Amino acid sequence: MTTPSAIIWSNNQLQLLDQRILPVQCEYLHYQDPFAVADAIRAMVVRGAPAIGITAAYGMVLAAQQITNTPASVAAWCSALAPAREALANSRPTAVNLFWALDRCDQVIEEQGNGGKLLQALTELAVQIHAEDIQINKRIGDFGASLIPTDSIVYTHCNAGALATGGYGTALGVIRSAHRDGKIRGVFAGETRPWLQGARLTSWELMQDGIPVTLAIEGAAAHIMREHRPSWMIVGADRVAANGDAANKIGTYNLAIIAKHHGAKVMVAAPTSTFDANIDGPQIPIERRPAEEITHSFGKRIAPEQVVTSNPAFDVTPAQLIDAIVTEHGIIHQPNRDKVLAHLAAAQK
Repeated sequence: MTTPSAIIWSNNQLQLLDQRILPVQCEYLHYQDPFAVADAIRAMVVRGAPAIGITAAYGMVLAAQQITNTPASVAAWCSALAPAREALANSRPTAVNLFWALDRCDQVIEEQGNGGKLLQALTELAVQIHAEDIQINKRIGDFGASLIPTDSIVYTHCNAGALATGGYGTALGVIRSAHRDGKIRGVFAGETRPWLQGARLTSWELMQDGIPVTLAIEGAAAHIMREHRPSWMIVGADRVAANGDAANKIGTYNLAIIAKHHGAKVMVAAPTSTFDANIDGPQIPIERRPAEEITHSFGKRIAPEQVVTSNPAFDVTPAQLIDAIVTEHGIIHQPNRDKVLAHLAAAQK
C-alpha cells in the first residue's frame, strides 16, 4: 500500500498529514502542544474515528511532556493533565474512539501516576494503540472480504481508509483485502459533501493502490445502484450503539435506504473500540458543523447571506438496514442488541 501515513510519531513530536488539502498537496503539520492537537482534530486536519483516537492518545503524551515539575501522585497528575484532556475530549463529540483512547490513558495514569515513569508509559500506550489499529484493520479487512462475491462492484461513502485510521482502513480495508483476493471489479466512491472526503481522499487512496474506482456525485447513488447493481455498500462508523445502530458520515442513512431498495447489502466495518454499549442509536450525539462549510466553497460564498443552515456531520443508520457489522473479532450478521452485546462479551475474553 502506498498511501502516506496520516499520523507519524517521531522524536517525541506528532506529525499529522493535513487532510484538508489532499490530494493537491501532501503536507505534514508538526505538533508539540496538546491544545493545538485538539484544534487539529476539530478542524479536520486529522479525521476518521480510529485516527482521532490515536491522535488523542498522542495528545496526552504531549500534555505530559509539558509538565516540568513531575507530580507525585495520581491525583496531582490528573489535575495537571485535566485541561488538555478536556480540550481533546471536546474536540469531536460523535467519534467514540476519542473517548476510548482517553479512557485508556486514564487507566495508565491510575497505574503509573504514583511513580516516575508516567510519561514513558503514556508514550508506550499511544504507540501501542497506533500499531494495534493497523493489525485490527487488517483483520477487519479479511473478515469483510469473506462476504464479498467474486467479480463484485461495491459502493462506499466518505473515507474509512488508511487516512482515517492507523493504516489500511476499515471499509477500505475490506475493499483492499477483497481486491487482493481478486473479488473486486470496481468501486463507486460517493463524493461525500460538504468536505468531499470521498472525492478527495477515498478516490485518491484507491488510485494509489491500483484499485479501479469511479467517483460519483452525491445525488447519483440511486441511479448507480439501479444501473450497476453493487453487491455491497461498505462504510465505516464513528459509533456503533448497543442495539446495532451505526453513526457514520452524513448521507450514510440515505444510502442504506437506497441500497435496500436495489438489493445491495449494507456492511459497517468498525473496530470494537468504536462500539458504545451504553447507549442506543437515538442517543448518539450528532456533531453540528459550522454553517460556513456549506455556505462557502474554498473560501468563496455560494449561498445567500444569513441563510439558515443545517450541517450535521453524521447520521444514524438503524440496525434493521444493516446486513453485517464487521469487527476485528468477526462478523455480526443482521445485528441487534443481543448479537452486539454477545459479540462484545466474546471479544473481552
